Amino acid sequence: MPLYGPGAMMSRVRIMPSQAQSTGETVLRFLAAGVANTAVGYGIYLVAVIAGAAPQLALILQFVLGALWNYQLHARMVFAVEGWRRLPAYIGSYLLIYAANALALRLLLAQGVGPLVAQLVLLPFVVLASWLLIGRVMGFRHRGVRR
Repeated sequence: MPLYGPGAMMSRVRIMPSQAQSTGETVLRFLAAGVANTAVGYGIYLVAVIAGAAPQLALILQFVLGALWNYQLHARMVFAVEGWRRLPAYIGSYLLIYAANALALRLLLAQGVGPLVAQLVLLPFVVLASWLLIGRVMGFRHRGVRR
């Protein structure tokens, strides 16, 4: 059991989903994990912007600091995946989501929307993209059948 890092706390979490859970259960677990991940991620972004970081730098910090924690939360709590085998594909999904988020953030900022409101507006789209991409990477078929 790791003593430090993203796996330290997650190794103590015992909310492992069943391999046979329904799509509805998976969606609820994903949303619960998403609330936690979003709160932490937006909190990082908020603190970075208030501390004087440029919005794009704050977004980088938000994604980098959250990636390993989010992987463990999704793997263990939502999709019943053990180990780190899917981490590279998960990071790839994360980078794709980041790129789309960064572009959309830039467009909103160019329209005069403030950085805190702009990222808040983008959150629902980031959540949907995350469900589609991360669910696929973690082996969840969106028609209710696991791989």
